[in-house]
Amino acid sequence: MKIADTGAFEVEMAAKAGADIVMLLGNADDSTVLDAVRSAHKYGVKLMADLIIVEDPVSRAIELELMGVDYINMHTGIDQQMTGKDPSPILEKMTTAVSIPVAAAGGLDAASAAMAVKAGASIVIVGGNITQSDNVTGAAKKIREAVDSKEIPEIAHRTLEEETRQLLSEVSTPNITDAMHRKGAMKDIHTMVAGKRMVGKAVTVQTFEGDWAKTVEAIEVAGEGDVIVIYNGSRHISPWGGLATLSCLNKGIAGVVIDGPVRDIEEIREIGLPVFATSNVPNAGDPKGFGEIGASIHCGSQNVNPGDYIIGDDNGVAVIPKERAYEIARRSKEVEKNEKRIYEEIKRGSTLSEVLNLKKWEKM
Repeated sequence: MKIADTGAFEVEMAAKAGADIVMLLGNADDSTVLDAVRSAHKYGVKLMADLIIVEDPVSRAIELELMGVDYINMHTGIDQQMTGKDPSPILEKMTTAVSIPVAAAGGLDAASAAMAVKAGASIVIVGGNITQSDNVTGAAKKIREAVDSKEIPEIAHRTLEEETRQLLSEVSTPNITDAMHRKGAMKDIHTMVAGKRMVGKAVTVQTFEGDWAKTVEAIEVAGEGDVIVIYNGSRHISPWGGLATLSCLNKGIAGVVIDGPVRDIEEIREIGLPVFATSNVPNAGDPKGFGEIGASIHCGSQNVNPGDYIIGDDNGVAVIPKERAYEIARRSKEVEKNEKRIYEEIKRGSTLSEVLNLKKWEKM
């Protein structure tokens, strides 16, 4: 429970249902907190205040302790986790600001639960990293051992971009489009080199009917780990071939996406760089130099801006706006974990319909 109003009544309900500790929202009105405290004393239960989305959690924790709350829960909400909010610095301040026990919650795994204990938390509350695991017992045991360990491992801190790339390298394009509510997938663009995947930031190219001047010049503009994304303006004349692909490989470019065809398909497959296009044809255009590098383009029916994240695998290509890249990477990882759990349930004998309880949600 997270009580926001009618504190006494809801604490009574929880106590009579068998609760030992009842949760109250930390930003509930003081009158609700005080009435909940009185009810908790009456029914012999403890009261924990959850500080999710409280603007000044340390100051509010001090106030809540004075009002008689028994525990403080420093909780980072799921949507806050998706945007990269780190509660660790506040948790350290919290444990020195109040004398009552402090709990930590929100996206905790074995490493972060151990770090929460190191920061002073006396309780760790773990949800998704156990309940969504494909091995619930193993996940719980790993977290328990990490929390009890006297040697708390240091977590290697990566930049937001490094973390984003790492997460996106671990998920599939179906995971990503699910996390984006079925959006972000390019239409009619397929892998030309089976089994290859890519993750990188877009270097965009607008060109016309096989004019390959700007597409080749983009190789000089793109950096290591980037993806060149091309709108070609024709499904029948290629702006890209084997020599351009080899140049990309030498420069460390992550891959190429073309709303249009490629040629030299045998060479491209031998080189092995991830290349995605509508098809392959024999003929190319001429390098006239029309077009632009670094413009906003429309590729595979998706808007692509310079710096957007481009992910490609055997399923196709997904585009993530750069402003939401970390958030979508985190949400995609949650989709992947949930799918692994479902997969294990099916392996144990359930059907997909049973696991998802489809009949309950069918439209009548």
